[in-house]
Amino acid sequence: MSLFTNLLNLHSAIKPREDFFTEIVAYFLSLNNDILLDWLKHHSIISDDNYSSINISTQQEHKGLESYTEDSRLDIVIELSTGLNTDVIFIESKIGAKDGNNALKKYADILSNLPNVRHRILIYITRDYDQKKESKISDPDSSIKVNFYQLRWYQFHSFLKKRTTDILAKEILIFMGNNRMSQNNQFSSLDLLTMVNFNKTLNLMEATLTEEIREKFAESFGNVTRKQTTSLTQFRAKSRYIIYTHFSGWNIWCGLGYFNLNPDIFTDYPSLGILLEVSPGFVNRQQIIESMRKVINEQPIIWGHSNLYKSQEWSSIFYRKSLQYFLSTEDHLFAIKSFFLESIHELKKIQNSYFDFPWKGISTEEATEADKKEDLDTSASSIA
Repeated sequence: MSLFTNLLNLHSAIKPREDFFTEIVAYFLSLNNDILLDWLKHHSIISDDNYSSINISTQQEHKGLESYTEDSRLDIVIELSTGLNTDVIFIESKIGAKDGNNALKKYADILSNLPNVRHRILIYITRDYDQKKESKISDPDSSIKVNFYQLRWYQFHSFLKKRTTDILAKEILIFMGNNRMSQNNQFSSLDLLTMVNFNKTLNLMEATLTEEIREKFAESFGNVTRKQTTSLTQFRAKSRYIIYTHFSGWNIWCGLGYFNLNPDIFTDYPSLGILLEVSPGFVNRQQIIESMRKVINEQPIIWGHSNLYKSQEWSSIFYRKSLQYFLSTEDHLFAIKSFFLESIHELKKIQNSYFDFPWKGISTEEATEADKKEDLDTSASSIA
């Protein structure tokens, strides 16, 4: 295990892995400007300009523009100066989550509005595949050009591995390996095993989310999405296989099923259970958050939580167990279905005891429309 993994594990709450890694990489590049410039040149992001000054900052705050009311926090900002000209690079880094809130478009607009800048560059670097179209990020008709580049962290790992010169670089490589950021573009034996068993695994999950479970879920919370394709969309986009419904429009939702199906560490197990989540923009968010906090304070062993003290994030509470818990049972499907029924019952109990707003689920028409949309634009990556 790497030094950085040990340090991250000392964090008692939900581990801020992306921010943690951002700080490590930014610090390393600030100490090794030659590696930074070589990396940018390697991907043809910059030319051979002779920069006399390089400044790197992290978590830089930017006030919202007219078209975006919310402020922005940029992962890494790099300012390259030749003395006469300044080039600015924004780097948005993702390890597990994806750009679900159209942040890249907002960052491109911020870059466009910066004064006295020669080249404006936006880099989106991810661990997992998350292809973006440049035409949807930067305005091709704008007189101010923002150059968009999409990279993968395994490319940086490969680049750095060839230039490892000190213990800091070696520790970064180990940390990246532990968090699946060194994966390359080749199929491994584990990938092939996953392909062969994918349908079997999918069928087993679906067998635990039977009509009996769906009917109980709908009876308790108003309705439920029913098409398997909506669950598959969640599998692909959020690494979870769930059924779900909404309350108060699309601002509150609850989902039941499998979470963390793409764990960062191969020895980790997915989790099963139910989740209740509220959006950052909901007008009654504070009322919901206070009820969630009360649940956690009074039932900390039973319920877990995420982002209850972050106003700009989706916030959630969840009732869940590790899949490992069920592997020792004689009948996995029976045990998991029983736990799903238990999860529905537990959420129903706190609904009656802690929340005083009407939980009206989506209508049949809305459920049908949700099935057609085949997407749920939420951001529960911290617990997924």
